[in-house]
Amino acid sequence: MNTTAVPRARTLTAHDLQHQTLTIWDTSVAWLSSHWLQVMIAIAVGVVIFFGLHFIRSLGNRLCNRDKSGTGWYTVFGRAIARTGNFFIVMTSAELVAGIGDAPYPIVTIIRFLFTVAAVFQGAVWAREIILGAIEHRTAASDYHGETLTNAMGLIRLFVTFALFAIALVMVLGNLGVNVTGLVAGLGVGGIAIGLAAQSIFADLFAAIAIIFDRPFRRGDAITYDKSAGTVEYIGMRSTRIRGANGEERVIGNKKLLDFEIINNSRREYRRVVFTLGVVQTTPIDVLEGLPHLLKQIVEDHGQKFVRAGFTAFAAQSYEFDVEFDSPTAVFQDMYDARHSIGLAIIKRFQEEGIALVYPAQVGIPADQTSVTWPRRKKAKSNDDTIARPPSSGDRSVADQGGGD
Repeated sequence: MNTTAVPRARTLTAHDLQHQTLTIWDTSVAWLSSHWLQVMIAIAVGVVIFFGLHFIRSLGNRLCNRDKSGTGWYTVFGRAIARTGNFFIVMTSAELVAGIGDAPYPIVTIIRFLFTVAAVFQGAVWAREIILGAIEHRTAASDYHGETLTNAMGLIRLFVTFALFAIALVMVLGNLGVNVTGLVAGLGVGGIAIGLAAQSIFADLFAAIAIIFDRPFRRGDAITYDKSAGTVEYIGMRSTRIRGANGEERVIGNKKLLDFEIINNSRREYRRVVFTLGVVQTTPIDVLEGLPHLLKQIVEDHGQKFVRAGFTAFAAQSYEFDVEFDSPTAVFQDMYDARHSIGLAIIKRFQEEGIALVYPAQVGIPADQTSVTWPRRKKAKSNDDTIARPPSSGDRSVADQGGGD
């Protein structure tokens, strides 16, 4: 059995503290007496460095004044430089001149420790200002006008400050020789508990930040998502408000909105229309061959951009042809009018050319066996008559009506 006693840690008493203080004092007095010239030179150099760092800090305010918007990169970095603390400037000056005066080891140790503390916390302040400034810069750009940042900045600032200064505290305690394993574990457990308790809030908040940086849409954009469509009116910390085509306001969580495929109609370059035409199978082959050219002519006569037309499939009772064309603007009403005019023009031209479209088979009943009164056909319009546009409200928005095109 090992009976060797484990040495107990010696407790620091008031007498020990007083003794160490006197030792540092005596050492400092002896050093100043024997190295007064080096000390004077070090103080002079330190004063020059101190005022030089103050001058650099003043450049931060000048950078902020150069930026008229107040959210540009000049302001971001200028504000960070301007937040340089006096304690950091003093300790930086002392650290840089400590070797000039051949300072004794205890004094050098104290200066180095204080400089480390000042540098770590000053770095946290700089990082916080740059991170928050970058978010403000990104949010205020273009058409956001900072509406998301206004609602979320308080919470974002709290999270960023807590995270950065927690890291700084751990670094300082580690530099002192303190075992920070328990502290890091405690912070980790606390962070997990808070994250689980406010999981949905954090998810929507991070989704709002993703909207800021990724910019899938902005306020005022007309978007289509899932089976809904509308114009974005407000991007908040937790939700986005969208004004539907029927005048209703729709509120959807930011995370749920980003889970959908989002179509940004405001960034459309054009709108495409596809017609599928079922031509009866008794149509002559030469007519079928000329059908794509006929459709192209109709589309171009109406000022739309022809894409393609041709045979697509054998149906049970017809040969199917597709015609695709683009309305050259993102405005829904322009596409709607073009679709109407070209659709009726195709019907009119097919009637003139004797091209029949397939229709569902029905059981024929002689007219004399029914009580139906058949209307008389009016005289057909001449070929020079144009297709009239349908009436509309004149809405020039790019929002899809009814949730899709």
